[in-house]
Amino acid sequence: MPKPRSRCASTISASAVAEIPDEAIVEERFLAASGPGGQNVNKVATAVQLRVNVFALGLPPYAYQQLKTLAGTKMTSAGELIITARKFRTQDANRTEARARVAELIDKAHERQARRVKTRPSKAAKARRVDEKKGRSEVKAGRGKVRLD
Repeated sequence: MPKPRSRCASTISASAVAEIPDEAIVEERFLAASGPGGQNVNKVATAVQLRVNVFALGLPPYAYQQLKTLAGTKMTSAGELIITARKFRTQDANRTEARARVAELIDKAHERQARRVKTRPSKAAKARRVDEKKGRSEVKAGRGKVRLD
């Protein structure tokens, strides 16, 4: 019996990503794309611009905040996530890639950050730091002009 593997962010495959509900997809528009395809690029609109309503996803508050941070300029003030995929030569492949990228962003947003544990430097560490500062101070003081008294 094979041993179950844990899912980490770097090993997520396209089939393992979360599904995007149809009611969350606001618009799927096909645009003329640059890149591979030769004359076909000039004739067929193969790039996909996918608009997803983030509020319709029903994300918990921490995931929503993380998604806003991860998305950056891809998220509008109205709460729409805009992803443009133009890597492939076909509409279907670009549509699949756009949906996979949205799902990957959502999965990353659900990962919680580890809480920071406050630490204090020990007395010995403080003493070492002060001693090093005094030593540097003496070195720098020795670089001054030489006075003959």
